[in-house]
Amino acid sequence: MENKKIIYSGIQPTGVLTIGNYIGAMANWKAMQDEYNCIYGIADLHALTVRQNPAEYRQRAMSFFAQYLACGLSPEKCVLYFQSHVRQHAELQWILNCYTYVGEMQRMAQFKDKSQKHEDNINMGLLNYPVLQASDILLYQASLVPVGADQKQHIEITRDIAIRFNNLYGETFTVPDIYLSKHGAKINSLQDPYAKMSKSDTNENATVSVIEDADSIMRKFKRAVTDSEAFVEYREDKAGISNLLTIFSVMSGESIESLVERYRTLGYGKFKNDAGEAVVEKLKPIRAEYDRLMKNKDYLKETAKSGADKASFLAEKTLRKVKKRVGLVEN
Repeated sequence: MENKKIIYSGIQPTGVLTIGNYIGAMANWKAMQDEYNCIYGIADLHALTVRQNPAEYRQRAMSFFAQYLACGLSPEKCVLYFQSHVRQHAELQWILNCYTYVGEMQRMAQFKDKSQKHEDNINMGLLNYPVLQASDILLYQASLVPVGADQKQHIEITRDIAIRFNNLYGETFTVPDIYLSKHGAKINSLQDPYAKMSKSDTNENATVSVIEDADSIMRKFKRAVTDSEAFVEYREDKAGISNLLTIFSVMSGESIESLVERYRTLGYGKFKNDAGEAVVEKLKPIRAEYDRLMKNKDYLKETAKSGADKASFLAEKTLRKVKKRVGLVEN
């Protein structure tokens, strides 16, 4: 790899990749490919904390891989792989478990939240999730991790674990920093503009997939929640309109200020229709490329294997160093 800073990120293959994922992650990931050494994983081990239908999960994971490629991530410019195909993730997690305290894991906000939502399945994976995430990042000596505000606590614990290990054994891990994009970092639900757009939302009108058909996209934008006022303005107390303005701006390339000036008095109907059309137009080539890729499963499998081989080579260098530092016998 070239002598550039390393960026690592991964997304769980649950639900669908939404325009929120595209704006907040994928578009930024694509832009970073030329500036950084980028490693992007499909975090399929993480998603096992919730029970999955095996056949559906396998198909969805492959669909996610195709969506990664369709969104513009290039296997020539970055490392793309399935987390479960690189054994070093799980190996490093076990070692780092021994340098992580139970109390730290119990205090994690996401563990508390998911424990309440899945009271019938509070498993060790749910508790241990942040250590696997730390392993994902530290394996590749990543300097930067692009995450949303809801994941900042996980990067903080990753830093704590890395610093703790380095203090005991000498400089072993790069201590990563958070990479926050300047624009469009958080896209909210079309039905609840105060909640983040989630790829696992059960309300089908709340999210828009990057591979969704045009009619469905237009229907969802026309139903998007706004407010009782009749003018377009970007304001904290106009969450619905402000969210749509952010989406419209990113998808069209036009500034929010320019959109506000043009649509201020034209009414919400016209504004939502044109915002939907901007999204349809932006996603059209992604949908076409996705359809093409899904017809060539052999190519997807070959590309995933190549990515996993590259990731394994990089990960093994770190894992060997860690094993030596903690005193394991070399093989």
